[in-house]
Amino acid sequence: MKVGLFGANGRMGRVLIEALDQSDQAELSVATVRDDSPWVNMNVGELAGIGKQAIDCSAMSSLTAKDADVMIDFTLPVIFETNIAWCVEHKMPVVIGTTGLSEAQLATLDEAAKQIPIVFAANYSVGVNLMLSLVRQAASVLGHTADIEITEAHHRFKQDAPSGTAMAIGEAIADELGRDLKTCAVYGREGKEPERDQGTIGFATVRAGDIVGEHTALFADIGERLEITHKASSRLTFAKGAVHAAQWLHGKDAGPYSMVDVLNLKL
Repeated sequence: MKVGLFGANGRMGRVLIEALDQSDQAELSVATVRDDSPWVNMNVGELAGIGKQAIDCSAMSSLTAKDADVMIDFTLPVIFETNIAWCVEHKMPVVIGTTGLSEAQLATLDEAAKQIPIVFAANYSVGVNLMLSLVRQAASVLGHTADIEITEAHHRFKQDAPSGTAMAIGEAIADELGRDLKTCAVYGREGKEPERDQGTIGFATVRAGDIVGEHTALFADIGERLEITHKASSRLTFAKGAVHAAQWLHGKDAGPYSMVDVLNLKL
């Protein structure tokens, strides 16, 4: 199966090149960068630091529907609409890992999924998606009496906060409890505040060094607390999950899919 990449020069783009190089069932067929990028015509293997490969990075404007069976997009919100519009125009299935999308962009994604198959997830690791199932179970048992806090840490370069994964954890918990995360989330505390409202879900964010990704859901009651934590030590975990999603998506009908569908998880 031929897999194409948007934004091959990004941090995740380079790791996806490595993941595809290690795959037995999918191969990298095209790797795009901006038309004015200095990486145009650079060998993808040299870009990813894995040795010379068979293809070079190509300008986005040269991309055609014949170049890939499925595209993967881990770029930035600023380019998301251009990429999704190209996929819709060319009836191209796409795996999207871009986080920090606005409400309008999420609506664009939903509209696109009426025409093409799309896997969209905040995190493509198996462990994180299992965590989403575990926090639901914890919320169903403890959520009505415990205080719930979500903490996350990422590298200094990450732009969106809280992370998409932290928000997905919060959404899973809120949904299980019948709450609206938009109204019950607390994203920062400072100075004197009244006693904590047990109905809220708190978020705390750390950005430092080269932390790949750490997420904890805390359920704290009087006398005991439960912590569910996932720690990633390599971006290759996310990249391999995205490649698996691309293989799964090939040949699917138009519609919105998630890693719950890809992994057949029971939530």
